Amino acid sequence: MKFGVVVFPGSNCDQDMVDVLENMKARHKNEVVKLWHKDHDLQGCDFIILPGGFSYGDYLRSGAIARFSPIMQQVSEFADKGGFVLGVCNGFQILCEANLLPGTLLHNNTRKFICKNVYIKAVSDEFLISSKLNTHKALKIPIAHGEGKFFAPDEAMREIYQYNQIVFKYCDEKAVVTFDANPNGSLDCIAGISNRRKNVFGMMPHPERAADTLLGNTDGLLIFESIFNSIEIFN
Repeated sequence: MKFGVVVFPGSNCDQDMVDVLENMKARHKNEVVKLWHKDHDLQGCDFIILPGGFSYGDYLRSGAIARFSPIMQQVSEFADKGGFVLGVCNGFQILCEANLLPGTLLHNNTRKFICKNVYIKAVSDEFLISSKLNTHKALKIPIAHGEGKFFAPDEAMREIYQYNQIVFKYCDEKAVVTFDANPNGSLDCIAGISNRRKNVFGMMPHPERAADTLLGNTDGLLIFESIFNSIEIFN
């Protein structure tokens, strides 16, 4: 399995993502490469990740300029053919701007940048990124964003539910979904979604920042283990 982590001007979580995937080589046969935003070649990668950060300084809207980076044409074509793509935080914003995922990410209700640990729960274990998750257990995963409020018009929300596209919701430490546990005002406490084909995923929390014992939290590793678990079954 070959992972490609796209680096945009302003990305700051790319190396964190690479480190987590590199550290998992002992358990899984995988290769990791960085892909520059001006590239036109995905280098034969099987899984593309758009990491967190502040691509192009978040000018206009977060992800609005990165959506036009040359490599995004290849990412879109890759996704259209069924290739797996994951966007985390800024990567989620870019995927929405590129219309690879429905909805958009708006300014937090507080109008402030929020950086803290939150709890999320998997809505279903049928997604590639949640296949090893207990849907009745909360995961403690950090967030760091100013524009993380998921929003979609009524018609789009109906389709999101119709096609079971919600992957994660914000919850309390007991895995109870409640608006009080919603850090940014996202509609229906949504923290992560997929496309209809279930091969493109976006989430605001940062699993790569909760994937090492040195950080005192390894809940995020379960999401990466889910990816490998699903792919190994698929293959």
